[in-house]
Amino acid sequence: MRGLPRKAKGALEKARDSALLAVEVYNKPAVKFKSGGYITLMVIAWTALFHAIFFKRKRKPFRKEHGRFLRIENDFMHWELAECLSQFFKADTGNPVRKNLEFFIPLRNRIEHRSMPELDASIFGECQAMLLNFDELLEKEFGAKYCLRECLSFSLQLFPSSESLVDTVKHKPESKPIVEFIQQFRSTISPEVSASGKYSFKAFLIQVANHRSENALPVQFVHYDRLSDEEKKQLGHVVAMVKFKEVPVANLNSIRAGDVVKKVQTGLGNPKIDRGGKLVDRFNLAVHARCWKRFKVRPASGSNAPQETNWKYCIYDLRHNDYGYTQAWADFLIEKLKDPTEFDALCRSNQAGDAIKLT
Repeated sequence: MRGLPRKAKGALEKARDSALLAVEVYNKPAVKFKSGGYITLMVIAWTALFHAIFFKRKRKPFRKEHGRFLRIENDFMHWELAECLSQFFKADTGNPVRKNLEFFIPLRNRIEHRSMPELDASIFGECQAMLLNFDELLEKEFGAKYCLRECLSFSLQLFPSSESLVDTVKHKPESKPIVEFIQQFRSTISPEVSASGKYSFKAFLIQVANHRSENALPVQFVHYDRLSDEEKKQLGHVVAMVKFKEVPVANLNSIRAGDVVKKVQTGLGNPKIDRGGKLVDRFNLAVHARCWKRFKVRPASGSNAPQETNWKYCIYDLRHNDYGYTQAWADFLIEKLKDPTEFDALCRSNQAGDAIKLT
């Protein structure tokens, strides 16, 4: 570490040690707190790595207020990971490495006090990308001699659980808030970021015949982009044999207002009202608009901050400048409107002729 400032050296050592501990925790078969321990240690590692980079660049990664650096117990208050991302990536908000880390910051806060081994398989891709991105930035900023890959080997694996996030909630209902966060976060990222290996690393491990050469590695990573067209074609045939094709789909987990209305109307037993001698659905788009307004799941139309929604129930679509709703919102309304008093109050408001946008 010759030539590096003392603070940069200390932060770099901390970053590498934390990352190696994270991998050790994750690869221990007896440890059930795999993802929780790994994510917590990797967040520490990434934060320390950014601090080392800033110190190397003669920048002080300390929080400042009114022109003075803040202290806690005579020690400077360092930038947390979220601030490091803002300072390092600047306006590049769609960077897949940044999105990967932005996924883990709130997730760490949600799971660091819980043991949820059922989530391990579901977030493995993001966890693996988090480590590969760390080693890549480590090499770029400080050189190959500091990389972790020379210290690590492949861990022995049994076939992992194929349990989905939906199955996780069925078997362990208390996991629902965390599962909903994961689904909602993934639904907000672009298809380009979602498909990037820097956001989530995906691979197929397929058993093949033993290689004739005794010196051949049993497992090798091959970058897809470096394959020839013929090799990509052959790989495509193999992949088609072992999995269904996955295509990134925008707004996969959101539903339109009209679909929410149908679900709630059906869930309430298809109640009708008489309007001019004709029976019509009691729960309609106008009543739905009263609902999102009353329960404050999204801002009013024309708001200067349309993205400030309750993520559990509503997601803003920047491209189309409209809103999508979640199944959780439909379920909430069905349960809420089973109370006749609540339903009557919303219907009366609608009949009074409130001017509301029906979306």
